[in-house]
Amino acid sequence: MPFKVAAFYQFAALPDFRALREPLRAFCAGLDLKGSVLLAHEGINGTIAGTDQGIDDFVAELRHGALFGGRLDDLELKFSEAAQMPFQRLKVRLKREIVTLGDTTVDPTRQVGTYVDAADWNELIVAPDIVVLDTRNAFEVAMGTFEGAVDPRIASFGQFKEFAARHLDPAKHRRIAMFCTGGIRCEKASAYLLAQGFAEVYHLKGGILKYLEETPQQDSRWRGDCFVFDERVALGHGLRERAGARSSDAERESAPCEASVHE
Repeated sequence: MPFKVAAFYQFAALPDFRALREPLRAFCAGLDLKGSVLLAHEGINGTIAGTDQGIDDFVAELRHGALFGGRLDDLELKFSEAAQMPFQRLKVRLKREIVTLGDTTVDPTRQVGTYVDAADWNELIVAPDIVVLDTRNAFEVAMGTFEGAVDPRIASFGQFKEFAARHLDPAKHRRIAMFCTGGIRCEKASAYLLAQGFAEVYHLKGGILKYLEETPQQDSRWRGDCFVFDERVALGHGLRERAGARSSDAERESAPCEASVHE
C-alpha cells in the first residue's frame, strides 16, 4: 500500500510557536507520521508521510483543530504518493524563518505578489516582457526547470537578496514571474521584491508540484524532473515518483538546501 505524502505551508502569525512544538510532535507521533515540520514566528512549513487516514487527521487538526485555533485555515497543501515511506523519522524544529531569506522584516501576510494558478502559468511565462525566475537552489535547477527560466545560481535561498541586488533592476525589469517547488520561496521572494520597488511580481501558486499535478504533459513547458526533499528524490508529471531514484536522510541532508521539506 503506498504512503500518502503531504507538503504544506502557510505564512501566519504564530507568536506561540515554541509552545506548539511538543504538542504538534506528540500529535504526529500518535498518528505514526514521519517527515519534517518547521515552526517559526511567521508560520509553518513541512512535508510528512503516513497512511491516508493519518494524513487526513493531521490536515484536519492543522486547519480546524484546537492546536492552532483556526490560524492555518488557508494552508497551501499538496498531496502525492510514495511506494515506500520516504522519511526515516519525525522532526519538528523551531526556526527563525520557515524558509530562510535572512530578512525577518519580509512579511507575505502584509504584502505579496500576484498568485498565478497553474492553468494560467504557460500564458504568462511566454509574454515577451516577462522575466521568468527560478528561485530554487542550483542543484535543484539542474534537475529540471521551465523553458527560458533564469537560473540565479544560488546555493541557498538566503543568497536570493544578493542575486536580486546584482542582477535585477526595478526600472528595467518591470514584470517578474517566479516559481519554486511548493510555492513558499517564490511567495516570500515576491514580498521582498515588492518592498524593493519592483512594480509587477507574479508567482506560481502551489509551485512546480501543483503545475505538474494539474498540467497535462503534452501541454507542459516544464523540462526534466522536480527535486523533492525526501527519499523519492524527484517527481515528474502527475507527481509520479522517478523510478530507481532514492536517497537516505543522511544523503539528502548533506545537500546544500535549507531543510528537508518542500519549499
